[in-house]
Amino acid sequence: MGVRNSSYVTEFILTGLSHERGIQLFLFSLFLIFYLIVLPSNVLIIITIRGDPHLKSPMYFLLANLAFLDIWYSSITAPKMLVDFFAERKVISFGGCIAQLFFLHFVGAAEMFLLTIMAYDRYVAICRPLHYSVQMSRQLCIILVMASWAGGFIHSLLQVVLIVRLPFCGPNELDNYFCDITQVLRITCTDSFTEEMVMIFSSGLISVVCFVALLVSYTFLITMLKKNMGVSASKALSTCYSHITIVIFMFGPAIYIYARPFDEYAPDKVVSVFHTIIFPLLNPIIYTLRNKEITTAMKKVIYRRLLSK
Repeated sequence: MGVRNSSYVTEFILTGLSHERGIQLFLFSLFLIFYLIVLPSNVLIIITIRGDPHLKSPMYFLLANLAFLDIWYSSITAPKMLVDFFAERKVISFGGCIAQLFFLHFVGAAEMFLLTIMAYDRYVAICRPLHYSVQMSRQLCIILVMASWAGGFIHSLLQVVLIVRLPFCGPNELDNYFCDITQVLRITCTDSFTEEMVMIFSSGLISVVCFVALLVSYTFLITMLKKNMGVSASKALSTCYSHITIVIFMFGPAIYIYARPFDEYAPDKVVSVFHTIIFPLLNPIIYTLRNKEITTAMKKVIYRRLLSK
């Protein structure tokens, strides 16, 4: 069915973020600088956590995986968007569009599941500290991370299966800078109401449920910590606030995009930029700025690199 679809529409035209040359050059410079600064910073987080023997707790293992997923998630759309700023005709092949859609939902869903695991990690560390090393062993952390990837894969595969079986025989213009379900479903040659409802249920409802559950769990943890304030409680409280910030950045745009009918609204492109590029790259940075152990370890890594040159 996917082959038959591509025989009707072999490529999609992307409208991009703006048609004015001056604005395009400004956005290109802005996103390129941002990408080249923040991307290496996330790589540094991974190198620091893997190389520092003092950062071997499950929390840092999960944070390194979060940084890796965020790098991958942003890189799915950012490089092509930067190239397209100089393209006279912004196009993406049918196969490229489906691949972009698949990896966006694969990595995005895996990250949502990972954030849920990170919330569980904080719960065990705060509420059951004596059992923390047993309940959050290295082996269990690896299994949980693999499960988040598997969950993301299954979720994304469902989206792609629903998309490729639809006929695309007419308009092929997508009003955005990348391919996603919300744009692709609007230009199918058939009534896609059923597919839209399935995707709202699978993407939107999951986002809302996970978001509410995470907020409730972190509110509970913060309430407990404030009742027992101390040095360790203060550090845990800072970590919880960082997690809440990341959860809001990750789930807020996802809920706006997927938990409503896939009609077009004015803020869609702006929300998409923050959802696919800016916030994913900033998430680990926000976390590390509130964690003195990581910032100290990162300074040591940078210092050693400078001395070795």
